Amino acid sequence: MKNVLVLGGTGFVGTPVCELLLRQGWRVTVPTRRRANAELLHRRFPEVRLLELDVHDEAALTQALTGHQAVVNLVAILHGTADAFEKVHVKLPQKLARACGAAGVRQVVHLSALGADSTRPQSAPSMYLRSKGQGEAVLLQAAVLGQHAGFDLTILRPSVIFGVNDKFLNVFAQLQKVLPVMPLAGATTRFQPVWVGDVAGAVVRSLERTDIACAPNQPLVLELCGPDVFTLRQLVELSARLSGVRGGRGRPVLALPRWLGRLQAALMELAPGEPLMSRDNLDSMKVDNVASGKVPGLSCLGITAASLVPIASAYLGRK
Repeated sequence: MKNVLVLGGTGFVGTPVCELLLRQGWRVTVPTRRRANAELLHRRFPEVRLLELDVHDEAALTQALTGHQAVVNLVAILHGTADAFEKVHVKLPQKLARACGAAGVRQVVHLSALGADSTRPQSAPSMYLRSKGQGEAVLLQAAVLGQHAGFDLTILRPSVIFGVNDKFLNVFAQLQKVLPVMPLAGATTRFQPVWVGDVAGAVVRSLERTDIACAPNQPLVLELCGPDVFTLRQLVELSARLSGVRGGRGRPVLALPRWLGRLQAALMELAPGEPLMSRDNLDSMKVDNVASGKVPGLSCLGITAASLVPIASAYLGRK
């Protein structure tokens, strides 16, 4: 039985990842800054071993990795300053790479983002995507240092992820229950949403590199996308239809020009808590969030991507 450390194991993606790993016979350890943050995960899966530590503490991270054959990094943020993105998406992978070398970890699976580019990270339109590309570059460099210093690396680039507890379709549905109209920036941007269950499956299968037909024994980069492409406007309208807002008609969608969308996002950033939309999110939407076709996808792992509508209709319909 192999031991795996899952960074970000208490989150939206981390919970199904832990579930699948346990089913496959892995011993799963999840670090958390505060044990209370992981109580829900631990109640569902008492087999998961919890470690109370700060993953940004390199010494503590190295100690936590000792005795583990593999690590999965799901830690990410969607909003923040340039320094915050640097800390989470670049410096943490740097620390993780060094810690893996010190602890003898041989497998790393890293969740990045569709649109990230490790070869030209500065070409990306947003701080989020630029930092994601830089984080990829850090891990790719560490993975190819040599047989003894490196590790088997898989980088997964998902499109926007949907699922029962997502902060995506659920948010669109909830907003339309209270707003008379839906002011929407980036309405024509295209997305290729991927189901959280397929993302979790990709993580677990990536840890079994002998089962991967493409690019064996070398770093592997995969784009995780569903079979369907939607504009943001279509996704907003679909969330209303599936959740039954106004009998499925939803609210009128008011597409905002870019300047007004940025003003709206700037005002949202001033509200307490995590904003629904930031100016950096809008910068990310300057490019479509769809598969490039330049790197393999889910089929490389033997996964047939699930369609959005049947799954989303089940959980949005209940709400």
